[in-house]
Amino acid sequence: MNILGVSAFFHDAAACLLQDGKLIAAASEERFTRIKNDSSFPVNAVEYCLREGKIIIDDVDYVIFYEKPFRKFDRILTTCFASYPGSIRAFLKELPAWLKQKLWMPRLIEHELHYEGPILFCDHQLSHAAAAFLLSPFEQAAILTVDSRGEWDTASYGLGNGTKIDLHKIIRYPHSLGLLYSAFTYYLGFNVNSDEYKVMELASYGTPRFIDKVKQLIDIREDGSFKLNLKFFGYHHSSRMTNARFHRLFGGPPRILGEEIKEFHVDIAASIQSVIEEILLKIAQHLHRETGLSDLCFAGGLAFNCYVNGKLLRETPFKNLHIQPAAGDAGAAIGAACFAHNSLLKNKQRHELMHLYLGPGFHTDEIKLFLSNEGISFMEYHSEQLVEKTAALIAEDKVIGWFHGRMEFGPRGLGNRGILANPGNAGMKNILIKKIKSGKDFLPIAAAILQEDAAEYFEFDRVSPLMSFVAQVRDEKRAEIPAVTHVDGSARLQIVNREQNPLFYRLLEAFKRKTGCPVLINTSFNLCEEPIVCTPREAFRFFQETEMDCLVMGNCLIEKQG
Repeated sequence: MNILGVSAFFHDAAACLLQDGKLIAAASEERFTRIKNDSSFPVNAVEYCLREGKIIIDDVDYVIFYEKPFRKFDRILTTCFASYPGSIRAFLKELPAWLKQKLWMPRLIEHELHYEGPILFCDHQLSHAAAAFLLSPFEQAAILTVDSRGEWDTASYGLGNGTKIDLHKIIRYPHSLGLLYSAFTYYLGFNVNSDEYKVMELASYGTPRFIDKVKQLIDIREDGSFKLNLKFFGYHHSSRMTNARFHRLFGGPPRILGEEIKEFHVDIAASIQSVIEEILLKIAQHLHRETGLSDLCFAGGLAFNCYVNGKLLRETPFKNLHIQPAAGDAGAAIGAACFAHNSLLKNKQRHELMHLYLGPGFHTDEIKLFLSNEGISFMEYHSEQLVEKTAALIAEDKVIGWFHGRMEFGPRGLGNRGILANPGNAGMKNILIKKIKSGKDFLPIAAAILQEDAAEYFEFDRVSPLMSFVAQVRDEKRAEIPAVTHVDGSARLQIVNREQNPLFYRLLEAFKRKTGCPVLINTSFNLCEEPIVCTPREAFRFFQETEMDCLVMGNCLIEKQG
């Protein structure tokens, strides 16, 4: 049974392939087109999934799309009429794409994929819920999904049991936590649907002194349900997220991209982060009271917020929290496919998501051929020699590009497409910003650590292989790993075990033998405003265009000359 899941036309389009319920391949379209957050129909991602599954399109039993276009268009029409005439310009700008493409999804799928089989559709929030629950280790769990918007729903919660999902509480557009967070992303001068992580990172430097003003924008109930005060927003009738009332409330116009970030902006970020955390904690606590369950599954764009996730784990009665690591719309393609397999087709067997190494991979022979054809000098090592050599270079404060195995699905480099460095050098984050990100201040770095050492270094007693959580670094260890210890004493955590990524695990072991430290800096292998690298050619271009010291691809090591 081959099921192809597809998401497209909002942001971060993606495709995945399920074979007999097992996730064989998944990739975002951006990795092939090199357009960040590419929303176009994922033809390239589909082609890759079919190749990885060793099938052709005629072998696909079902294609399922991650939302229902007619319901979404209904929302657009209804909200346009409700806010007419102010909405007419934004509506007319959006209308041609709907009339030409988005409304005719079955025809589009048939045409783009040359597919003649059944086409299914899944509600947007249900796709998120299925991605979180059906791939979780839990037989029964509470489910929470929160994002900006789908068809009508912007948040939902309910219960998963076996292969059944019941979302019995819904919050509807235009009331949206995701859009509230995006409004502040816009106000702080960042790109909406792309730079929300920058607001999250900025928040940890600030003081939440504007909480009272933020709460003028939203009515929060005791159970966490909410309504936005729409007088302060423009997203429901125009292309602007905020309006003049919003700007007067906070004392000034939005920051322009590239302007200096001041203490005011940092404190604004801290304030919206604090309010979002408060709301999600209330929702989770209410959900626990309703279900009485100990396990929670969480998906949707807000599930990318590692600080929220840490608080959900520490400050709610839930004992276990499963985060869908590709929490946004790309991951919803997986959810739709799982929903088709388990819920629509009533297959009882579920497959837990054990890792995200679901993208294209390249054998060392392919890498050597590329390097040789380009006349690039390299040294080849056996794998044990390779990890020892690489660990030694990192210990010497070299910045390493690490390109191995299959590319990760989702926005994080998890040990196969990463930039690695020494966490013991207090200035290493600034070095990375200068060498890799061309002076850009925001570099989301993680502490990758051996599983058996995690509890010694962090106040964290769970597994976290997918960078879903922020944890406090133990006081006595902060001086040892200053480069990954944030200003508030926390670090984004990737706990690495031997089964999920043997080579990356062995590299950490080698670094520990040389330095006594079982931690490496790991940040995703991409230039600022570009997707993570997919191919050897892209990795080498990155190496050339930055001040990276060394590039490891397969068993090949390339060092900068001179």
